[in-house]
Amino acid sequence: MKSYSRFLSMLTLGLGIAASMMSCDDGKSYAELLTDEAHSINRFLADHRVENEIPADTVFEVGEDAPFYRLDADGNFYMQVLDAGTKSEANKVQPNEQIYFRTTRYNLHYYFDGTLPEGDGNASDPSVGNYFFRFENFELQSSSQWGSGIQMPLYYLPVNCEVNIVVKSQYGMTNEVANVIPFMYNIRYYKSPI
Repeated sequence: MKSYSRFLSMLTLGLGIAASMMSCDDGKSYAELLTDEAHSINRFLADHRVENEIPADTVFEVGEDAPFYRLDADGNFYMQVLDAGTKSEANKVQPNEQIYFRTTRYNLHYYFDGTLPEGDGNASDPSVGNYFFRFENFELQSSSQWGSGIQMPLYYLPVNCEVNIVVKSQYGMTNEVANVIPFMYNIRYYKSPI
């Protein structure tokens, strides 16, 4: 968790600098972009059931009709469990363990009328290759590039799970933080390349 705290500190500093220096092409301030992001997330979540707390026993409702669980007090992450995976010691993620994943992510600014926009990622195209990170090790660029958001489900679920997770921009891909775009990721985790 020490490297996670360091990562968040560096990210916060970077956001502050970006906020003071940038404005979007359409003239919006960083604060206005954050408001737009909140509206996009709320528009998406309004079409789904939302639980404001994680079940005390961490036994999540599962499936396409399962609720989105708020994972933190600030509403930075909301997770819907599609497949809870198989709980076992072998499937429990360990610090610094290399985790592979397949994902499709959807820009929630373009979510309208209950329809997700076209997504991007490596879920449906094996030629894109394997995406991976080292759990909780944000000192490595191969991990930090994805942001901390995609790792959040693994604090609650085993490696072989599948989730939809809404991630605010500051916890998404580090090269996109300044764009202030919230994404919903459909993501499956694996211990080995696919």
